[in-house]
This record gives sequence, C-alpha cells and structure tokens, in this order.
Amino acid sequence: MHRTTGRSAIFAGLAIASVALLTACGTTSAGGGGGEEATELGDYEGSVSILAWPGYVEDGSNDPTVDWVSAFEDETGCQVTSKTYGTSDEAFTLMKTGDYDVVAASGDASLRLVASGEVAPVNTDLLKNYDGIFDFLKMKSWNSVDGVSYGIPHGYGANLLMYNTDVFTTPPTSWDVVFDKSSEYAGKVTAYDSPIYIADAAVYLMAHNPELGIENPYALDETQLAAAVDLLKAQRANVGEYWSDYLKEIQAFETGDSVVGTTWQVIQNSVTTGNTDVVLPEEGTTGWSDTWMISSQAKSPNCAYAWLDYIASPEANAQATAYFGEAPSSQAACDFRDDCESYHAGDADYASKIWYWSTPIADCLDGRTDVECTDYSAWTTAWSEIKG
Repeated sequence: MHRTTGRSAIFAGLAIASVALLTACGTTSAGGGGGEEATELGDYEGSVSILAWPGYVEDGSNDPTVDWVSAFEDETGCQVTSKTYGTSDEAFTLMKTGDYDVVAASGDASLRLVASGEVAPVNTDLLKNYDGIFDFLKMKSWNSVDGVSYGIPHGYGANLLMYNTDVFTTPPTSWDVVFDKSSEYAGKVTAYDSPIYIADAAVYLMAHNPELGIENPYALDETQLAAAVDLLKAQRANVGEYWSDYLKEIQAFETGDSVVGTTWQVIQNSVTTGNTDVVLPEEGTTGWSDTWMISSQAKSPNCAYAWLDYIASPEANAQATAYFGEAPSSQAACDFRDDCESYHAGDADYASKIWYWSTPIADCLDGRTDVECTDYSAWTTAWSEIKG
C-alpha cells in the first residue's frame, strides 16, 4: 500500500493477506535485534541496510541536490546501503530474508511485520529526537502493540477531495459528490485504485448510515463490508478512471477528464492549470503515517537506532518528507520547510479527522469480540468484484 513519491516512483497496488495481531513482547535484553527491545546501545557497526519506499533514502545518486544520507554517514560512520520497494507485500517478503536492518513500513504492513516477528520493539528512550515528534502520531495502532512501541513515525498525509473550481463554483464539503451524487459528474469522477479505498467508502457510511454500526473503517464485519462494496459498485458506473500513478491524475485534472475525486496534497500542488482545490470533507478521511522499524534480525542494531534518531531529526525529517510530499513528524522540522501550512503540519484537530491506513484483520480493530471482521484477503476479492 502506498503512493507515488513526489518525484519519481509509480505506486503499485496492495496484494497482502490477512494478519494476526501479536501480543506484547519482552523488553529485557540489551543491544537490539533478536526480537527484544534494546536497553542500551553500543558501538556503531559501520554500516546499515535500509529498505524503504522510493524517495525516503536519498543520497544524491538520483539527484545531486537531494541528499540527506551523506550527512548521516559523516556523522555516524554508518555507511548506508538501501533498496526500494513498490508494495507492502514486497517489503514484507524482503524483510523475511533478514538482509535489512531497518524498514520504512506503511500501516498495512507494520502489524504484519510485528505479528510475524520480523521487527523488534523500539526503546524510544534511546532516541533523543523522539520527544519532539507530534504526540498524535505516537503509540498508535499501526506502530505499537499492547503499549509497546515498534518504531517511530516518519511523516503523514491525508487522502483529500480534489475538485475543479470551474465545475464546483461552490466548494464541496462532503464526499457525497463522489458517492451518492457521483452521477452528476458521470465519467469524470476519479478514485484511488486499491482495495484500501474500501475504507474511504466506510468512512462515508460511518457518517451517513450510522445504523451499520461502523466504528473503524478498517474493522468491517461481513454486513458492513457488503454495504461498502454496494456503495463502490454504484460509484463504479460514474468513475472515468481509477488512479494509482499520481502523474496520471495530474494530467486528468489538467485536461478536464477528471473534475472530482480523491487525491493527495502533493498532487494538487503539482496541477498547473490553476483551477483545482482540495478539501478535507466533513465526514473525515483516510490517510497514512509510515513507521521506521528495526529488524529482529538486524546485523547492525546500533547503526539502525542511529538512523531512526537521525531521520527523526528536524532537518533530515524536513528534507525527506518535503521531497516525498507529506507533513513532517515534528514542529521543529517546519523550521526547515516553507510549506508546512499547506500540509497542515502539527494541526492536531486536522490530524484527528484522518483514519490512518491499517491492515484489516479478522480480530476487529475496533475492539469487538462478538463478531469476526473481514481481513485484507476479503477486501482484495471485493475490490476485484467492484472493478469488474
């Protein structure tokens, strides 16, 4: 599950199976690795291997002007090797090899990595930059289990409603323009091409069909999933294009082929025609917050901790999140960016309206125990049915 970077990589869709939630893990040993939380750090090992989304670990080789890795290497002596991946499923498979010390995981992968024992608890007391991270990103369901932290937040973003201002002379305030009222814009509605988009329909149903009892858009029982599928099937007749490549969405809005649909702030920032705007609708929305995690098999746990601390530092975090096109993880990072306002960085009220991507699992994420929820494999099947 992920989006295109603000510069290069093309998003690839999700294809993951369901996961089982892991119970609390031990936190007693020192040194990191082995699936246990470090109690102290030792000497740097001289290298660190990082697995991440494109645009998260830039060393100047792609663009000489974009480099936050070299400063880390100079500061710590930990030489970075990195590999990028296109889907969370790919990342999960690669992490099982034990070849990587650190991974940047999205919410659809993080719990699976914990449940499979591929990542270790993270002792945030050993990270001097952790305190500065926004509180609304810490110790959440996608980066912790039973009060145990499994990583640190990288940045975050919301899935927004973008609209053509020539068509919508009055700004829309609801997702109804892409759901119940989508027929008014038949053929020019665009939607995100991924099973996780089912959660967007669930957010809408939470507000407009309270009798369904949806409390969390990633915790849907069979009846609730069926309602979301029905809504998306009705929408399907009016969708001109499902998008996953952000460049294609930019082009569609610039040509007028799309006039309304889900988007990211970085996409709206990139549209050149000057006749688009975005809104976070009254129902709320979905979004993402990625997590830097340490492998339970890490060969360089000390350099891994050094990377987590460094990438959370204000200047490095500002560089990385700005390049990618998302809000940083701390207010201090905004001192090194001039666009934090457009990303609503640090706005806790704004952030509270975002349901961050999480993996649907059979054990309902909303806490229900009297029913089994649908897992991601069911969502994947449903998405194929929706698109036909």
